Formats: sequence, structure tokens, C-alpha cells
Amino acid sequence: MSKTVLIVDDDPSQRRLLQAAVERQGFATRSAEDGAQAIAQALDPAVDVVLLDLIMPGVSGMEALAAIRTKRDDLPIIVLTASGGIDTVVKAMQAGASDFFVKPASPERVLVSIRNALKVGELSGEVKRLKKKATGTFTFIDMVAGAFAMRQVIRLGQRAAASNIPVLILGESGVGKEVIARAIHGESERSGRPIITVNCGAIPENLVESILFGHEKGAFTGAHERHLGKFQEAAGGTLFLDEVGELPLDMQVKLLRALQEGEVDPIGSKRPIKLDVRMIAATNKDLAKLVAEGRFREDLYYRLNVFPIDVPPLRDRMEDIQDLVKHFVTRINAEEGKCVLGISPHALMMLQKFDWPGNVRQLENAVFRAVVLSDGDFLQPEDFPHIQMALPHFPVQSGENDAPKTSQGAPIGLDLANMPAKGDGLAAALDHTSSVAIFDPAGHLRTLEQIERDLIECAIDLYAGHMTEVARRLGIGRSTLYRKLKEYDLVEHITQAAG
Repeated sequence: MSKTVLIVDDDPSQRRLLQAAVERQGFATRSAEDGAQAIAQALDPAVDVVLLDLIMPGVSGMEALAAIRTKRDDLPIIVLTASGGIDTVVKAMQAGASDFFVKPASPERVLVSIRNALKVGELSGEVKRLKKKATGTFTFIDMVAGAFAMRQVIRLGQRAAASNIPVLILGESGVGKEVIARAIHGESERSGRPIITVNCGAIPENLVESILFGHEKGAFTGAHERHLGKFQEAAGGTLFLDEVGELPLDMQVKLLRALQEGEVDPIGSKRPIKLDVRMIAATNKDLAKLVAEGRFREDLYYRLNVFPIDVPPLRDRMEDIQDLVKHFVTRINAEEGKCVLGISPHALMMLQKFDWPGNVRQLENAVFRAVVLSDGDFLQPEDFPHIQMALPHFPVQSGENDAPKTSQGAPIGLDLANMPAKGDGLAAALDHTSSVAIFDPAGHLRTLEQIERDLIECAIDLYAGHMTEVARRLGIGRSTLYRKLKEYDLVEHITQAAG
């Protein structure tokens, strides 16, 4: 799950040089030979940063820069120029470029520029996310929910946003019910107004009424001043009652009145207060069962359960794990000042094998710990020790320094006799009988081409067809790798390894 760099240059040799330098650092790359192709490819959300040559035939770099900025103003763009004229640089920076360098640039200079651009982009994205959350303009577009199981949730949420109908969000703890509520509010006519969140299970029973409905000064011992309840704080906006099933029965009566009459009675008030509040409730409990047990009022249940939305657990939307991890890594990098680029394919497969009983919240906490403790560019399986302990049968990936040595300490062929067998859920695991031999049956050295072919085939299997990771581990560029795949007739083997 590496970052993707789009390289735009009309000179094929310059593209190849930049591509090799970028891929050697673990980034995925795409290429374009003119401004028109650059504009088309830069609109893909998978592109994280652009290296853009300014002087090109047809659509120039400056024109492409302006066009990309109108569509993706958050995409970091680094401009390349053959001449470092101050006027050219100033115009590019004013047009929205995040950095520039003069060709030919050293690989170190290119890498530093890309890393800085990504970090600034992450910080900018995090600021925008926080602003949306604070201003009540968070929408379904801002959610990480591309899995098929979430499509119905989003469709229902968008329909609910078009009206003031009471919504009941159902789902296990940690699935993101509050995120759904914020998205409904952000896409409704109340967008930009306050959305007040109350965790009903976290309020002491003797304070529920005061916190929800407020009290007047002197209403009871200790009430030294007037207090607005959560309903009044949410006036004109949305009140989100999380874990509504935890409300005491006597408070359920007052909540029902507030919903039916659109008014609240603060403690000690002489008259009710009319309010315009949109109600969204959520619970991880079976309210129908609580009604049957007499622990939840039936009339309130029917009042809340007008428009139910059932959010699936994370184990039913495993396709979202990759995007969720990317989102969390980006946010945690910004918060903690870290520079983690992503997660390795092997670690991602391990996360996708785990059941996640704590759902998205548990995944977020696991990624937070991994990012804070990681010393590498990419999160590895060992950065998730608790997940590894819960999956004792998940094959362990061989480390980079695990190659067997001769008695003189020189490396020999990569003997994979003790590698874990190919198992369910790990397409990248090699057959346990595989090895890369350096001697033929007669005891003579095999040719370099033969060994190289076997090593590339081994790497493709080990990293499940993730060619960026294969190229990085072998220390070659992707273009070089694909050329060798054609030479050794290994192109079809990529599909087999990924399957």
C-alpha cells in the first residue's frame, strides 16, 4: 500500500530515470508523456503526488498544473524545469506547485521533495477533516466506505439526510455509528449547524435529566447557575444520542415527549421550551428484546425506529481495511509527526485475516500503536504483535537477513525448505519445497540468468504479485523488472501468484 507518484515528462529517458529513482525508495509510479495525459491521470484518487515537467509540447506543464488544481486542490505537485529561472519558479509556485527542482536532480533531492510534499499534504488533509468535523459539514464523500456491504448504508443515509425523519443507527460497538450520524447531518439542510453528541451510557443516572434537558438556577442543591441541556445546545441542528438503550426508564418518558412535542422541560423551569432539533439515535443492543424484557419503552422504540440503518461489522467489509489503514496512517502521521508511508502487503493480508471483534475502533487503535512504534517506512506484521498472537497459524514472512550462510559467512542460494506452506489467506506464501539453487545436478554453478529467473519467480510468489514490493526488495526499478519478466516468460506467473 505504497504511495503513488505520477511522473510527467515528454522525454522518455528522463521518465525512466525518475521512475527508477522513485521506485527504488518503495513508491509506486505511473507515467505520462504530455500535459493532457497528466490531467487525466491526476484525477485518479490513487495518485498521491505528481512530478510535472513544465516544458512539454501540446498542453504545457503550467496549463496542466492549473487544470489539475481546479479538480484536486489538495494534490501535491512538484514541478521540474531544465532552467531555474526565477520568473518560471515564481509563476509555478503561485499556480499551486508545492516544490520545484532543476533537472537533472539527484535521487536524494527527489526523495526529500516527495516526502515533504506528502507530509504537507497529509497535514493539509487532516486540517480540512478537522474543520469539516468542527463545522458540521462532514459528508458521506469523506467516509472510508467503499465496500459493497456499505453501499446500502450510504444510500439509506443519503435518503435520511433529505428529510428530518428520526434515524436509528444499529450496529456493533466500534463500527462507526457516530461517523454515519455526522455524515447524515453534513448532507442535510442543517449542515453547518451544531451536531451535539451524547453517550447515554456514560452519564451518571442522577445527572441524565440535567444533562439532556438542562436546569434553572436554584432548581436543586448545587444548581448555582442556569445550565442549558444538550437539547438546547443542539437547537437548529442535530442531537445524536449514542447508546440510547442505556437510558433509564423515567428519562425515556421525557425523551418521548421531546420527540413528540418538539419541546423540553428543564428542571425548575416554569414553562416548556420549544426547540427545532433533528434526532439521530444509535445503539449496539437489540431494542426489541429490551422492550420485551420491560427495560425499554415500547412507544419510544416505535418513535425512534422510524428509519433504521444497520451498519455491518468490519468482518463483513474487509475490502475497506486497506483504505481505512491508509486513512489512519495519514492522520496519525500528522498528529504524531511520523513519516510512515504505508503497510506491507504481508501485513495487510494478516489484518484482513483477523476477525476484528472491536471493529473499526479496534483497527484504528492497532494502527495507532503500530505507527508510533514503527521504525521503518512500511508497517510490518511484527508491528501488530497482538494480531500475530491471535493468528498463530498465519505464515510468518522470512526477514531480509534470513538467508543461510556458508561456513565462511558468504551468502549462498536462498534455501526455502523451512518456509511455511501455501495456506488459506496467504497467496504470497511459497510452497515449502521451493528453493533457489545455485548449483545444477552435476554440481556446477548455474548461469546468472537461470538464478535470476528463479529469484524473480520466488519474489513474485513471496509478495503475492505486488510488483512494487517485488521491485523494491530486489533493488531494481519496475520498468527493469517488467522487462525481465518478458525475457524470462514470467508475466502470467503474476496472475497466478496474486490469485
